Amino acid sequence: MEIISSNKNERIKNIAALQKSKKARTEQGVFVAEGLRIARDVFKSALDLTESVFLSETFWNNKGWNEYPELAVLGFDAQDQPFSLTVVKDNVFEGMCETVTPQGILCVVRQPDYAYEKDMQGRDGIQKLLILEDIQDPGNLGTMVRTAEAAGMNGIILSKGCADIFSPKVTRSTMGAIFRVPFIYTDNLPLMLDRLKTEGIDICAAYLKDGEDYRKMHFEARTAIMIGNEGNGLSDRAVAHASRNVFIPMAGEVESLNAAVAAALLMYAL
Repeated sequence: MEIISSNKNERIKNIAALQKSKKARTEQGVFVAEGLRIARDVFKSALDLTESVFLSETFWNNKGWNEYPELAVLGFDAQDQPFSLTVVKDNVFEGMCETVTPQGILCVVRQPDYAYEKDMQGRDGIQKLLILEDIQDPGNLGTMVRTAEAAGMNGIILSKGCADIFSPKVTRSTMGAIFRVPFIYTDNLPLMLDRLKTEGIDICAAYLKDGEDYRKMHFEARTAIMIGNEGNGLSDRAVAHASRNVFIPMAGEVESLNAAVAAALLMYAL
């Protein structure tokens, strides 16, 4: 196999663009999944979305995939891969990666295309949603996606002001949940909230004023938890379209909890 040895190669330059630019990711409809852990999740949960795989020369020569069952079954040295396979010099591979110590494998994956009507309805009359308004920190967003899977949520609705879920830090923070938890962005959050209420979904806004203690409240079978921006919380406009408010009691002089922590508590309460 030919080994790419220049970081000026067009395919290598495109990986750099995908790592850094939301515009590039959106225009091409793909994102980068970097590292062994997320690569294993890609091949287990999203093999049909995988467009290309890049391996470092060392990973290729040592057949590094043989140590991981989810990768070994693919047999990277076979000729009939469902994706394009490219090997690059170690120093070039390091330049493609966002992590400090690259693990030798990087995937380019098509962005999942979810729809609220098709993918987030739940079953047996139970529907659990997470709604996020203007979450900015990639680590927080990734953690919320990961926790949503663990808590059995049926889907996530994000306002257009949220961070890009396909950015490298978010995808790594999801620990593979990005391939298993349906999500959509909405251009008009209040309109979406009104639609959910019309469908009988109880929207609980995490908001200190006029709220119910989350430890004492009864959650309906069809409920959405709504979490706001890390610095400003939920906007007045979003709260005005909620069904009711919920708060998490805090001792001491703490003014607020980390948004991902608050989301976790409320999702598990639900």
